[in-house]
This record gives sequence, C-alpha cells and structure tokens, in this order.
Amino acid sequence: MRVRPISREALVEELAELISGRPQGAWVRVAVDGAPPARPGALADELVAPLRLRGRPVLRVSAGDFLRPASLRLEYGRTDPDAFHDDWLDAKALRREVLEPLEPGGSGRVLPALWDSGIDRAYRLPYTELPPGGVVLVDGALLLGRGLAFDVSVHVWLSPGALERGTPEGERWTLPAYERYEREARPQEAADVVVRADHPERPAVLVR
Repeated sequence: MRVRPISREALVEELAELISGRPQGAWVRVAVDGAPPARPGALADELVAPLRLRGRPVLRVSAGDFLRPASLRLEYGRTDPDAFHDDWLDAKALRREVLEPLEPGGSGRVLPALWDSGIDRAYRLPYTELPPGGVVLVDGALLLGRGLAFDVSVHVWLSPGALERGTPEGERWTLPAYERYEREARPQEAADVVVRADHPERPAVLVR
C-alpha cells in the first residue's frame, strides 16, 4: 500500500470536500475513528468550520459520551482489554439516538450526549434538530466493525510504536484492545479514508 503525504490543512479541506459532496438533501453520518493518541476528536473539530462554509449544518458528537454505565462497563474490572473492546461503548444507544434518526425518512432529532462517564450519570440534554443535509461528526475509538451505519468513515491510524508512546502509562492496559481491533475490524480496510498520523502535523493518506 502507498501513502500520499499531505499537509494538515489540505487534509481537512479534502475531507470536507468528500463529505460535502454527498447528496445535498441527505444527512451525512461521519465517523472519525482512532485511538486517543491519534486525536480523532481534534480532526473532527477541524472539519466543522469548512463544512459550514460549504453550506452544511454540523453537529459534533463524541462516542465517549455514549459509554455504558460503570456497573456494566467495569463488570470485569477497570483494566480488562476485552471488556474495553466489547462492552464500553453503548453502540445500541449511539445507533438509536444519533445514527438511526438520520437515516432516509428519519426524524433528524439527535441526542448529542447520553452518559457522563466521569460522574456516571445521564447528561439529560435536550434533543437537537439537525436540518436535512446536515452532517453529524462522531469521533471515538473502536467505532468500525460494529455495524454502525456511517455514510463516511475516516480512520486515524498510528503505528504500534507511536500508539504505545502516545498512550499514558495508566492506560497502556488498553493496547491489547487496539491490537485486537486492527486484527478483527481491519479499520485500514474498512474505512473510506485512512490517515496515517504518527506525525500529526505531517499526516499521510493511504492510497489503495
């Protein structure tokens, strides 16, 4: 596989063009997937302004606000990589509250955040109406291969060495989960766009 070096600014513009190129009257559900050291949330944030300049209403959602309650998430302890891979994300809630309302014929009513895992209780936020043609940008880790209906998926990839270096000591127990994700979900094959980000300011796009 070849990679194409690209500046950060050009990457954001290319992704904004790809997303805004979807049919104008349809909602667009975008995943920006990557482990925390890859900073998928930062990339999703950078896409907001250029998409709005292209006439697309935008709603930002973080998968980290759709984790399951601690009683379920931590059933097998706080450092179980398989539980982290399989059980932490409330994929059903993300599907129900964010993705399904933006299917053709959907209501357009999206819940931007469900569960505050820091204090382990619901946010109790109101629903947001996303107009037809709007874009929801969902950032998070381990999003692909779960049957979540995204219209555009971007995977921000780190080499194993960069991932290990960027992961704080107290979170290195998650590394086997990302190894499993690479092996089972094959995000570099599943995603529409793969961004190699070992050097965040000097990214490269995977050319298939």
